[in-house]
Amino acid sequence: MSGKTQVDVLVIGLGPAGGASAAASARAGLSVLAVERKAHVGVPVQCAEFIPLPLGKYAQAEGVLVQHIAGMKNYLPSGMTEKAAFPGLMIDRAAFDQALAREAEALGAELCLASRLLRLDARHSIATIQTPEGEREVGYRLLIAADGPYSTVASQLGLAPLETVFTRQYTVPLLQPYDDTDIWLSDEYPGGYAWLFPKGECANLGVGADKDYTHDLKQPLDALHARLVNQGVVGDTILSLTGGLIPVGGLRARLVVDKTLFVGDAAGLTHPITGAGIAAALVSGECAGQAAARYLLANEADALNEFEAEIRDQFEMSLARAVARRQWLNQRWHTAAACEDAMHRKGWIAFPEYFEKQIFTTEYTEDTE
Repeated sequence: MSGKTQVDVLVIGLGPAGGASAAASARAGLSVLAVERKAHVGVPVQCAEFIPLPLGKYAQAEGVLVQHIAGMKNYLPSGMTEKAAFPGLMIDRAAFDQALAREAEALGAELCLASRLLRLDARHSIATIQTPEGEREVGYRLLIAADGPYSTVASQLGLAPLETVFTRQYTVPLLQPYDDTDIWLSDEYPGGYAWLFPKGECANLGVGADKDYTHDLKQPLDALHARLVNQGVVGDTILSLTGGLIPVGGLRARLVVDKTLFVGDAAGLTHPITGAGIAAALVSGECAGQAAARYLLANEADALNEFEAEIRDQFEMSLARAVARRQWLNQRWHTAAACEDAMHRKGWIAFPEYFEKQIFTTEYTEDTE
C-alpha cells in the first residue's frame, strides 16, 4: 500500500457529476478525494458536446464555449424535415470537465488521476484505490458514485448493471457555418438515432443504436458521412473517432445504498430517448454534495433520503415517460411501422405526439388517449 487516507467524501469519477459533487462537498468544508480513471480529466471525449442554454453558467471558463446553437432539424424516413426551436451551446467537453475539476481542486478537493477503484468494503466504509504509485486504502464517511453506466461502485455493491445503448461518433470538417443540430430518425438506427452537431469549423457526426437490434454502427455511420460529403456539408476526413455507452433504462431502483449516493450516468439519469445527461449530472452532483454537507456537518439524519426524493421529484416522471416510449418503439423496430414517420414522431421529443397520453405495455396495445 502506498498510503492510507481518511476523508469525509470519496468521489469516484470526475465527469460533470463527479466534478460537481466534489466541488459542492469541498465548498461546504468537507474533506474530499476524487478518483478518476483517466490520466487527463475528460480525455478522450465521449460526448456529442451539446448543452442547453440554462447550463451556460458552466461554460464560462476559457476554452469551453465553441458556438451557439439556434434549433434542431429532424429528418424523418419519408424525407420530411421539421425544424424545432432548440437553442443551446456547443462546448469543448474536455475543457468543460476540466474546469469543474479545477474548481473542486481550488476549493480543497484532492484529485487522484489515472486511478481506479479496486475493492469496496461498504460495511467498514473502506475503498482500495489503484493509483500510479500503488494501492491506496481510503476510509470515507460517504461515497459518491459518479463512475458512469458501468459503475464499478454499483458492481462492488452487488447492484444490477444498467441497460445501455452504444454509440459511434466521428469528428469531421464542417464546410460551411452552421447553427442547427441535425437529427435523423430511421430504422437504420434502431433504438437510437443519428446526429450532426456543428462545432465551429468541425462537427460531431454520430450514430447510436441498441445492440438487441444491430451490432454494426460503422456501416450506417459511414453511409451517412458519405451522403453528407456528397451534399457538400462536411469533408471526407475523419479527424477523430470516439464512442461509448449510454444508459437508457431510467433511474436505479435506489439512489442511496450503504452510505453511497449515485449521481449522473451511474444513477441512470441520462434521458433514455435523447441520451442527454449533462444537465442531470450537474444537478445530481451538486445535490449530492450539498446533502453530504447536511448529513455530515449539520447532522441532518434525513439528508440522504431527501437527496433521493429531490432527484426523483425532478427527473423521474420524464425518465419514466422516455422508458415507456423506448419499450413501445422496441416492439416496432425492423417492422413496416419503423419505415413510417408516425412511429418516429411518437418516439422523439421534438414532436407533440411524443407527449400524448398513451398506454404502453410489453405487448402490443392500441394507443389510448
